[in-house]
Amino acid sequence: MRKAMFLKAGTVFLLGFSLVLPNGLAAQQSQSAPEDKPAFRPEELDQLLAPIALYPDDLLAQILTSSTYPLEIVQAARFAEQNKSLKGDKLIEAAKDKEWDPSVKAMLGFPDVLAMMNEKIDWTGKLGDAFLAQQREVMDTIQRLRKKANDSGNLKTTKEQVVKVESQTQVIVIQPANPQVVYVPTYNPTVVYGVWPYPAYPPYPVYPRGYVWGTAAFSFAMGVAIGSGGGCWGCWGCGWRGGDVNVNVNHYNNFTRNNYVNSERYQRNASTRDQKWQHNPEHRQGAQYRDNKTAEKFGQQRPSSGRAQTSDFRGYDRGGSGGPGGGDRGGRGGSQPSNLDRGGRGAQPSNRSGGGDSAFGGAGRGGSDRAASNRGSASRGSSSMGGSRGGGGSRGGGGRGGGGRRR
Repeated sequence: MRKAMFLKAGTVFLLGFSLVLPNGLAAQQSQSAPEDKPAFRPEELDQLLAPIALYPDDLLAQILTSSTYPLEIVQAARFAEQNKSLKGDKLIEAAKDKEWDPSVKAMLGFPDVLAMMNEKIDWTGKLGDAFLAQQREVMDTIQRLRKKANDSGNLKTTKEQVVKVESQTQVIVIQPANPQVVYVPTYNPTVVYGVWPYPAYPPYPVYPRGYVWGTAAFSFAMGVAIGSGGGCWGCWGCGWRGGDVNVNVNHYNNFTRNNYVNSERYQRNASTRDQKWQHNPEHRQGAQYRDNKTAEKFGQQRPSSGRAQTSDFRGYDRGGSGGPGGGDRGGRGGSQPSNLDRGGRGAQPSNRSGGGDSAFGGAGRGGSDRAASNRGSASRGSSSMGGSRGGGGSRGGGGRGGGGRRR
């Protein structure tokens, strides 16, 4: 009993440093264990990618990679919100001690896009899921959407961007017109692509801050300076032919060397200039993958119990009294959110299966524990009368009846 009480106290202590997630990601995490889900259909990919398919290639590649780390996106957006007086390189420099994935830390250079990803975290999580599971299909979908916008006459070279169509492959490339400044396009997907073919799957309403509806199908937000070297522009690029994202090792190593305390952890072998991007599951911080195949690919195993596990994030917005986990609702407590330390790294959330054997399984279950104790007491009392087996049983505080003997 003392051991159980100690574990509960320790869990309450950890909860003091837990991350409270926006509703969208909390809802996404309600699926506690990966499932055997089908692949995203073409109409679903179009729906997810329509809001960003016309972004410049290098920014698009950075968004795709960083979206696979949704919890760190939330942390980075909060950091940017707390340091509004800092911009660009100074904001990135202020986050030098944060151990976020480089693609996430580099998003600080695009605060409006980062805020958009945070505010639409449900979309961000699904985008990351799609990119991890169907990388080639994602890249092909972007090209298909670009072609639709180009055929509709809404994707053109301007003073802000250069649009090129490769003659042999017909691949459409979008780059900044000025190599020192990136302009993030703002557009209404239901207009810029022409007639939308999937009424049941309209494009996600994802727009950067400051987006203003107007008569023009395509416009641009304020430019972002990228020439000073502190950011990571060009670290990630779209490998259209291979259907993947490439990493420019020289740019990447320069960025990580200047913007991490423990930069050696992030350095890449410089013998090959361009390398394929690889997902690092460490930076998921315990966020579940969408399906079993992806989970197993990145080392997240199916739980041994056949029963579905309780979500680490369920109950975030249910107004319970027990903190972000949702509190004690009618004698049943909310589940424990992912624990994050002060440096930006996260502890793995606890997944409780079946009988709740996890060391963190008792958090917020005061009501059910007391009920178990009462049932145990009742069973001991009833054993002297009938010798039947008590229901309070094993751990909660009872013995098992049977002739009045206690084990």
